[in-house]
Amino acid sequence: MRATIIHGPGDIRVEDRDYPTIIRPTDAVVRVTASCVCGSDLWPYRGVRPTKEPKAIGHEFVGVVESVGDDVRELSVGDFVIAPFVDSCGKCPQCLNGVTVACDHLAGWGSTDEHGDFLQGGQGEAVRVPQADGTLRKVDGVTEPDAALTASLLSLSDVMSTGHHAAVSANVGPGKTVVVVGDGAVGLCGVLAAKRLGAERIIAMSRHEDRQALAREFGATDIVAERGDEGVQKVRELLGGVLADSVLECVGTKESMDQALRSTRPGGHLGFVGVPAGGPELPIGVLFAKNITVGGGMAPAHTYIPELLKDVLDGTINPGRVFDVEMPLEDAAEAYRAMDERRAIKVLLKP
Repeated sequence: MRATIIHGPGDIRVEDRDYPTIIRPTDAVVRVTASCVCGSDLWPYRGVRPTKEPKAIGHEFVGVVESVGDDVRELSVGDFVIAPFVDSCGKCPQCLNGVTVACDHLAGWGSTDEHGDFLQGGQGEAVRVPQADGTLRKVDGVTEPDAALTASLLSLSDVMSTGHHAAVSANVGPGKTVVVVGDGAVGLCGVLAAKRLGAERIIAMSRHEDRQALAREFGATDIVAERGDEGVQKVRELLGGVLADSVLECVGTKESMDQALRSTRPGGHLGFVGVPAGGPELPIGVLFAKNITVGGGMAPAHTYIPELLKDVLDGTINPGRVFDVEMPLEDAAEAYRAMDERRAIKVLLKP
C-alpha cells in the first residue's frame, strides 16, 4: 500500500509499505477513505521536533472496517468509522473517566503499540487499529458519505473535538464573551464550538482574510488582527473596557499563551489545546493575582465524538468547512508545503 513517511525537516515522501493485517483478536483493519495534515504535523516538518529516522505520519482518518479480530464485539466489516487521534482501550480507569488520551494502554498512529508492534500512520491507505472496540467510533446509518459529510466526520477525529475541548475547558456557555487565539483549523473549530455552546460575543484573532471569513461563518462576531498590547486593547474596546470571560488558546507557542492570558479577565477561564512548541509557560504569579482558571490539554476525542457527531449528522454544525483544499494522497508533500506556507487552512488527503 501507499503511505506517507516523514524523513526529516521538509522531507515528506509517499512510499510503498506492507498492507496491515490482524495481529491480535482485539484488532481491526480500516481502509482509509480520507485523512489529512494537522497543524501539529508541521512541528516535525519544520524541525521543531526532531525526526530521528523515517517514520509513518498522520493521526486523523476515517474509513471502512475491512476485517476484525475474533474478540471485537462492537464493530463489523463494512462499518464506517472515525478514528480518534490516539488509540485507547476503553476499559482502564482513565478511559472510564473519559480521559482516553491518558489511557493506560495508549498508542499513537505511526508508532508502536504496547506490544511493540507497528501501527500505520493515518496518512496512508489502511491502518491496523489495536483495541478497536475502545478506539473507533462507528457512524450508524452511514456507509458512503458524500464529500461534505466525509470532511465533517474527519474533523471529529481531532480538530473539532479539540476546538470543543478548548471551549469546554474555558467554561464557555450562554452569554459568555470569548476570545479565540489562533486561526488555524483548531482555532476556527473553537469559534464554532463557542457558538454551539451559546457564547454571546466571540472575538477571533486572525490576520488572514480567508480565515476571518470562515471564522465569521462559524459564529465570530468580531475580528482582531492586532497582537500584543494592541490586541489586548482592541479586545477591551470591543467588550466595553473589560477582557473576555473565556479565552481559547489554540496555537501552542509562548506568544500565543501570553496573548491568551492577557486577554482573560480577572476571574475568567482559559482553555489551552495548542500542542506545546516554542516554550509556552504559565506565570503562576499572574494566575494567582488575577484568579484565572486554566484547563485543557489533549482533547479526549473519543469521549466527545458521540455528542458532536449528532450535530454533524443533523446539520447543526459543519466543521468540515475547515478543509479548504483536497489533494490525492500521492501529493502529500505538496499538502505539507501548502499548510506550512499558509496557502491552505487544512488539507484533506484522499487515498
